[in-house]
Amino acid sequence: MPQDLNAVPWPVRTARLCLRPATYDDADAVWQVRRQPGVDEWLSHDVGDRDAYLARLRDPDRLAVTLVIELDGQVVGDLMLQVEDSWAQGDRPRPQQATLGWVLAPEHGGHGYATEAVAALLRISFEDLGLRRVRAYCFADNEPSWRLMERLGMRREEHSVRDSLHRTRGWLDGYAYALLAEEWLARE
Repeated sequence: MPQDLNAVPWPVRTARLCLRPATYDDADAVWQVRRQPGVDEWLSHDVGDRDAYLARLRDPDRLAVTLVIELDGQVVGDLMLQVEDSWAQGDRPRPQQATLGWVLAPEHGGHGYATEAVAALLRISFEDLGLRRVRAYCFADNEPSWRLMERLGMRREEHSVRDSLHRTRGWLDGYAYALLAEEWLARE
C-alpha cells in the first residue's frame, strides 16, 4: 500500500484543473494567491513578508506536502496532503491517514473549483495512496470551508468550544471533519 506522494501518477487532471506537487519555483505564485486580502483570514499562519513566506514554502518538508492547483496553466491555489501515522496500540503505527488543507484565489471562488480540487485530493488519498482515513480542520466561523467538507461527504466529528486562537478575532470555536476510505468508495 503506497503512502508516498511519489507513487501518484502526476499531474492529476480533473474536468477543469490540474493538480501537481509544488516545486521550488511555485513559491512566488503560491504567495501571490495567499497574499490577497482575506485569503489568510483562516490560515494557521500570517502570510506576511514575501521573502519569509518563500523561505517557508521552499522548505523541503513543506514542499513535500504541498500541491498546486492550476487552471489553464496558472496557479490558482494550493492543497496540503500530510500523510501521518495512525494511533495504534502495540505494533508500530503505519501511515494510514492524512490531514488535508486548501486555499483558492478569491477571484476563482464560486465556480466549484475548490470542490473539484478537494474531491480529487480525496480520490488521491484513498485510491492512489490507499489511506484509511482523512481529516481536515477549520474555524467554525469559516463557513465556506466546512460547507465544502460537508458537500464532499465529510463528517463533522468535533465541535470544540473556543479552543482556536485567531490572529484578530480572539478565541473561536473549531470544527474537525473526517472521512473513511469505505465511505468514499461507497459513494461511487
